[in-house]
Amino acid sequence: MTAAIPAAAELIKVPTEKTVTAALDALEVALGNAGATVFARVDHAAGAAKVDLELDDAQVLIFGNPKLGTPAMQADPRAGLYLPLKALAYKDADGQVWITYEDPADMFAGLDIAADAPFVAKMQGALGKLTAAAAN
Repeated sequence: MTAAIPAAAELIKVPTEKTVTAALDALEVALGNAGATVFARVDHAAGAAKVDLELDDAQVLIFGNPKLGTPAMQADPRAGLYLPLKALAYKDADGQVWITYEDPADMFAGLDIAADAPFVAKMQGALGKLTAAAAN
């Protein structure tokens, strides 16, 4: 169940049997163990509830590591629009929980950053490993 499934052109979806909260808790631990900084966690369902609206469980974790992000911004400062990185955990209409993130190569498309830049590959590898670890 650790295989990443490409979805809507730019998104990578990793299925998990965990709840949304448990999946992001696990991702937060994995990120900390990898030396990344978690900047924020956004609970979209809780926000909706505050205005008397309903939303299936969905949370975003915002995180980064300057060792990976700085080279992207050195190549093109506009990369700062996409950094720090984000991962969304949500439950779909069928009850399946997914950890989803944008592929950095697609995320930086249109900037002066080559899709095969070494830091892009490092980001892709880190996101793949960390989300797979969180999903299990």
